[in-house]
Amino acid sequence: MSQHVFKRAGFLAATIGVAGLLGTGVASAHVTANVYGPQPTKGGYAAIVFRVPSEEKDPVTTTKVAVDFKADYGIGSVRTKPVPGWTAEVTKSKLPTPITKDNGTQITEAVTAVTWTAQPGSELKAVNYQEFEVSFGPLPTNVDQVEFPAHQTYSDGKVVDWNQPTPAGGEEPEHPAPAVKLAAKAAEGDEHAGMSADTASTTGEHTQAAAATSDNTARWLGGAGLLVGAVGLGVGAGATIRARKATAKPGGNS
Repeated sequence: MSQHVFKRAGFLAATIGVAGLLGTGVASAHVTANVYGPQPTKGGYAAIVFRVPSEEKDPVTTTKVAVDFKADYGIGSVRTKPVPGWTAEVTKSKLPTPITKDNGTQITEAVTAVTWTAQPGSELKAVNYQEFEVSFGPLPTNVDQVEFPAHQTYSDGKVVDWNQPTPAGGEEPEHPAPAVKLAAKAAEGDEHAGMSADTASTTGEHTQAAAATSDNTARWLGGAGLLVGAVGLGVGAGATIRARKATAKPGGNS
């Protein structure tokens, strides 16, 4: 009886450990736009982080990342947070027709792209990721979310486009475009209604620590799953050995 109990316990613990190992590998493997702070509101400013993984195998690396800003969003201002080893370039384009914002400001030239390029020795290696933070605005008021088609260039010349829209409530496409949902326009007098680009950028910096803590927690849980699995395998192996010894002895039935 005890023999079967130990075997089942070992198998269960080993299964938990394997599940923990598999869980650590289940992660988003495409370029994403993440909000670290208050949800951006229509007509306001946003602070978001583009997380870029490098999916190719060694020695291929990511050398450049470009993110498109749709001209009809009328984004007049973008600020980038410095990333060691990478240079950032903001591209603006003249609009065929000026866009008038809610405050009466006319946008005749809008941001249409931000491109990050790695300096020699700072390329993004396989299985690693990098984060690129931007603050920008004013946001459009006539859409519920903003999309940012991204283009990832590798050292072997390959370019991967992350530009497919995700249908509402539908299955995610193979190469989804990074997107951020917008909250309803802030009411007059709301504490976030007049958030400037500087405030948005500062908010993003203060909240990245929370995101890093979340990542560390996920890694710890994955490690704990591996540890439990190892213990379970040890227990199961020990039970099997004891059972064999007991069977080998005369009258060793338990």
